[in-house]
Amino acid sequence: MNLKLKYRALLLYLWLGLIASSSAASPPDNSQILHLLNRISFGPRLGDIEKVRSRGTENYIQQQLSPETIPEPPNLTTRINSLETLQKTPAELFVEYGRPPVQNGQKPRPEAIRAARQKSRIILQQAVIARLLRAAESPRQLQEVMVDFWYNHFNVYSDKGLDRLWVGAYELEAIRPYALGKFRELLGATSRHPAMLYYLDNWQNTAPQSSGVQGRFQGLNENYARELIELHTLGVNGGYTQQDVIALARIFTGWGFSPRSGQNDGYSFYFDAKRHDFSDKVFLGQTIKGSGETEGEQALNILAKSPATAKHVSYKLAQYFVADSPPNALVDRLSQRFLETDGDIREVLNTLFRSREFWDKKNYSAKFKTPYQYVISAVRATNQKVENFQPLYGYLQQLGMPPYGCQTPDGYKNTQNAWLNPDAIARRLSFVTALASNPLYLSSPPADKNQSGWMLPQIGTPSNSSLARGPKESKEPIDSSQLANTLGNNFSANTKSAIESSPANLRAALILGSPEFMHR
Repeated sequence: MNLKLKYRALLLYLWLGLIASSSAASPPDNSQILHLLNRISFGPRLGDIEKVRSRGTENYIQQQLSPETIPEPPNLTTRINSLETLQKTPAELFVEYGRPPVQNGQKPRPEAIRAARQKSRIILQQAVIARLLRAAESPRQLQEVMVDFWYNHFNVYSDKGLDRLWVGAYELEAIRPYALGKFRELLGATSRHPAMLYYLDNWQNTAPQSSGVQGRFQGLNENYARELIELHTLGVNGGYTQQDVIALARIFTGWGFSPRSGQNDGYSFYFDAKRHDFSDKVFLGQTIKGSGETEGEQALNILAKSPATAKHVSYKLAQYFVADSPPNALVDRLSQRFLETDGDIREVLNTLFRSREFWDKKNYSAKFKTPYQYVISAVRATNQKVENFQPLYGYLQQLGMPPYGCQTPDGYKNTQNAWLNPDAIARRLSFVTALASNPLYLSSPPADKNQSGWMLPQIGTPSNSSLARGPKESKEPIDSSQLANTLGNNFSANTKSAIESSPANLRAALILGSPEFMHR
C-alpha cells in the first residue's frame, strides 16, 4: 500500500474509531487548559498550555476579558497599519475605489467601470489579511473570537454592491470596538453604519406618502427592520408580530447615508427627514411619538432591554462557547446577567466562563470546528508565520466559509450539522495534508502580484496554484512531536496508535486530520 492510501486508511480508521472508543479515553491532566484555549481562543500555539498553567486559568480568563491590557506585538501592529485601505473612511473608500462618476453628462465607459472594480479588490484583500493575521497571531484571542462571533451575528456580505468597499471599515468601526462592551452600543454602531444600511436596504426605506418618494426611494422597505428583530435582537420566537415589523420599518424611514462623493463627510450616517414617516407608532406595545431620527434610538433601546433579546443573545453565546444545544439553565443565568448589567457583554461572558456547564467535561471537545476555526487553529498549532494569505483564503473558499462571504444575513453557522459531511472532511484533509506535508508557501509573498501583492480568484487547488507559490521557498517538515505537545497530547488511544505506527512524514498530517483536532 502506498503512503497516500495508507494515510487515508489511517484517517478513516480514526474517524470510525472515534465513535466507538474515544469517549472512553480518560482526559489528560492538561485537558482543562486545552478546553479553555480551544474555546476562548482559536486554539493553542507552541507553549500556550504551559503559559496558562503558570498563570492560572482564572487569571488568563480575566486578562482575555480585558484585551486592552494585553500588548500587541509590534510586528503585528506594523503589518496591520501597513494595510492602507483600513485607514480610510467609507467616504474616502468610495471616492478612491468606487464607480467612476458621471462627467459632463456622460456615463463612465464599461472598461472604466471594470478597471475601478478590479482596483477595488484590494479592499477585500486587505480586510481578509487583517482578519486572518489578527486571528492567527494576536495575543488578544478572546477579542478576535468575539469579532468573528459578532460579525456573523450582524453579518454584511462583501459582494453586494457598495459593500465590497465597506466590509473592512464596517468591522473596524462597528464591530471591533464594541466586541466586549455594551450590547446597546454595538447594536447602535451596526444600525448606523453605511455597510449595514446598504446591505439590508434601509438606505432606500421611505415613507410612501412623503415628499422624498422619487427614484430609488419608492416606499417602505422592511428588510432591515425584520432582520433587526429576528436576527439581531429578539430572535424568531421573540414575541413580535408582523405589525411590529411594519412599525419598526416606519420608525427607520429616512435612516441612510449621504452620497456626497468627493467630500469626507459623504457616505456616513444621514437622516433624511423628507423620507421619514412622522406619525406616531406603536412598537412592541409601546407608543413612540413621531419625532424623527430619535424614534430609531428609542426603538433600539426597547429592543436592547428586552428579555427576549437577552435570551436570544445568551443562547447564541452559550451555543458558541459550550454546546450546540446549550443547557437551558445556563441560558437563563446568562440572560439574567445580561439584564442586570444592561447588556454588558464582558460580564455575561465572565458568568459563562465561570459556569459549571462551561467546565463540565462532557462538553470538552463537544464543538465541531467551523472551517474558519479549523484553518486558523491549524496555522496556530503549527506555529506558522504567514506572509502569503492567499492559500488560506483559497481553502476557506473551498470549505464554504471565506471571510465576509456569507450571502444571507444570519451569518455563518457554528454548529456541527452545518459543517460535518464527507465532502467537508475530504477538503479539510486536503488542507492539512498540504500544510503538513507539502509547501503552501505561507511564509513568502506570492510570486505573481497585482498592485496589492495578492489576488483573490476562485481557487481550484490552492497548493498547486502559481499564485500561491513563493520564490523557491524551502519548507522544513512540521515536527509532529512538538505539534502533539502543543496540543497537549489530547488524543484517543486509536489516534495515538495510528500516529505512532505511521511513517514520520505522515504524523503531523494525521494529528491535524484527527477527529480530536477537528473538535474544540
